[in-house]
Amino acid sequence: MSTCTTTKSCCSKEKVVQPVTSIEATTRYKWSVGGMDCASCAAKIEKALATISGVKQVRVAFATERLLVDLDPATSPDTIQKTVEQLGFTLKNTDQADKEEPLWKAHSTFTLLAVLMTLASIFMLFDPAWGSFGFLLATVLGVMPFAKKSLNQIRNGSWFGIETLMTVAALGALILGETVEAGLVLLLFSLGEMLEGFAGRKAKAGIKSLMQLTPDTAWKIQDGERIEVPADFLVPGELIEVLPGDRLPVDAILHSSLGSFDESALTGESIPVNREAGEKIMAGSMVVDKPVRLTVESEPGENAIDRIVTLIEEAEERRAPIARMVDKFSAWYTPLVMGFATLVLIIPPLFAGAAWTPWAYKALTLLLIACPCALVVSIPAAVTSALASAARFGALIKGGAALEQLREIKKLAFDKTGTLTEGKPRVTRVVSVHEQEDQILSLASAIEMGSSHPLATAIIDETKSRSLTFSEATDIRVLTGRGVEGTVAGRTIKIVAPRYIDDKDLGEHKTTIESLESEGNTVVVVKDEENVLGLIGLADTLREDAIKAIRKLKSIGVESVMLTGDNRRAAAAIAGKLGIDYKAELLPEDKVKAVQAIQAQNKGAVAMVGDGINDAPALKTAELGIAMGRGSDVALETADAALTHERLIELPHMIQLSQNTARITRQNIGLALGINTLFLLTTLFGVTGLMAAVLSDAGGTVLVTLNALRLMKKQKN
Repeated sequence: MSTCTTTKSCCSKEKVVQPVTSIEATTRYKWSVGGMDCASCAAKIEKALATISGVKQVRVAFATERLLVDLDPATSPDTIQKTVEQLGFTLKNTDQADKEEPLWKAHSTFTLLAVLMTLASIFMLFDPAWGSFGFLLATVLGVMPFAKKSLNQIRNGSWFGIETLMTVAALGALILGETVEAGLVLLLFSLGEMLEGFAGRKAKAGIKSLMQLTPDTAWKIQDGERIEVPADFLVPGELIEVLPGDRLPVDAILHSSLGSFDESALTGESIPVNREAGEKIMAGSMVVDKPVRLTVESEPGENAIDRIVTLIEEAEERRAPIARMVDKFSAWYTPLVMGFATLVLIIPPLFAGAAWTPWAYKALTLLLIACPCALVVSIPAAVTSALASAARFGALIKGGAALEQLREIKKLAFDKTGTLTEGKPRVTRVVSVHEQEDQILSLASAIEMGSSHPLATAIIDETKSRSLTFSEATDIRVLTGRGVEGTVAGRTIKIVAPRYIDDKDLGEHKTTIESLESEGNTVVVVKDEENVLGLIGLADTLREDAIKAIRKLKSIGVESVMLTGDNRRAAAAIAGKLGIDYKAELLPEDKVKAVQAIQAQNKGAVAMVGDGINDAPALKTAELGIAMGRGSDVALETADAALTHERLIELPHMIQLSQNTARITRQNIGLALGINTLFLLTTLFGVTGLMAAVLSDAGGTVLVTLNALRLMKKQKN
């Protein structure tokens, strides 16, 4: 099922929510969710909505605070809004501006409790009876919001939420006559929720800043006039103008001859980049010096920023194995501790003759320890921070599973053209055999016209630079992994690699081919049905950071190998400069076999880096596929990660980020379990009580979130 991925909404600003997308027998709606402090809040909403009749699919993305629901046409979206609001969260259309509420209003329960507890403390100084009543009143009023949330959660299938445990603990303390402590427990828990909210907003700030990079409107050029239109209404092929200081609302191709762009928000590079006509500029880039005109390339909701946000949202579905393990653990952990609390309440008084009151107090304390909030948050907080950090330096990682796999990589297999090299070869030499040089180029351009292959582009560019004319060929057919053929003016013309031509047909020119290839050139043969017409030599250049990236990978224990369909001599020249092994003259199926052979020889995981359609099978075969950002759509869809700015030096950074994420995840799990275990033991031995249990819950959640935020720091090269 397709999805609506725009960072803005097509929803109406009226009270009635309009569908974002209508697909077959379902309609997709989208909202922004307010009031979520941690990933467990998102899980509660998903669980509740999944039980509603007519809901086909539901996804809550904590990182971007968005709710996507697919409904039957007969189901009203009002049902969704009502259910979410009953759970204690707010919904609004995604096109409504965020309004920052005053602190006292945003945390009204904490404000109410703080005021009432302060007044009760003052009354206690003058009249203990009035003071006790004040604490009783504060507890009763303070517990009501938690009790309401708890009932709604139970009604929607969530029996063991922290609100339920808090309500039972507070009411139990009142029954035991601990009015002051009952009120303080609620006050401390409300304070903890507020701190969690601050930490959660900090964690989501990086994602929200990405979502705000694209403007809501754009200047469209129509009939020679500038018209301001909503950015969501722009479609591929339309011409827009962007003024200095403004950002691009969409991915676009530069129409003006030259343009300077600040891409720092996307790449981290502070120096503006000069672009020429025909180059692709990504949404969110800022125009620096003069107005530029561009041709829209991306569909609505599918620009670079939208894709980053969508991948981060989908990352919660593509969870790492360790995240799934923790989810299973937390599902039985709470009922287990609640059962243990029941035994603590019953066994000592019944079988050891102990007093009921102190053991009931300990049981209530254990109830608060039973909520694994910090444990549930520990991994999503780390994964979200890591994915946001990766997106900032130009790497898209599709989920926690891919992020976890990155640290296991011990061998990286690279495609050559467009990956290790710029993918912008140029014609270095044309050798005449049975046709003149200009005629060879014209015939070759006629066959290659319409192709996006780098070699085809280089041949056409050379033909145009010589001011030669050519007409488009007919009956064009791709010879997979070998070349292309077509009909030009009644002649069947083929452009193929030399290794697919008999040596007797090449004759004395075989030596010329070998000489060109040994210099790092790729040679193609232009021939008709009878004769070889000529040779075209093309050369590509290494990416400027390729050598540095290979060295950095080697320093962290990752070996590299090049897999290419190019000839052995050209491959050897490139591999020699990089100091890596290579396998050449490979068809797409040969690359798959090469990856499988590497997997059989290595203990660690193998990753494949490529950009073309022919790389897609190998990308899928490897444990991890990494696509170049401007590569083919097939490669990008197949890959588990992408280098959006095509900087190879980010590959070692991605691996190091994965290693750091694993380390912080282990720390978070250790913190969460350690804190709960510590307070469980101190409670049993009577050292700590209800207030300490509340602090352990809120404090643990805040600690793991802040620890995860360390992943947002930019790594040093």
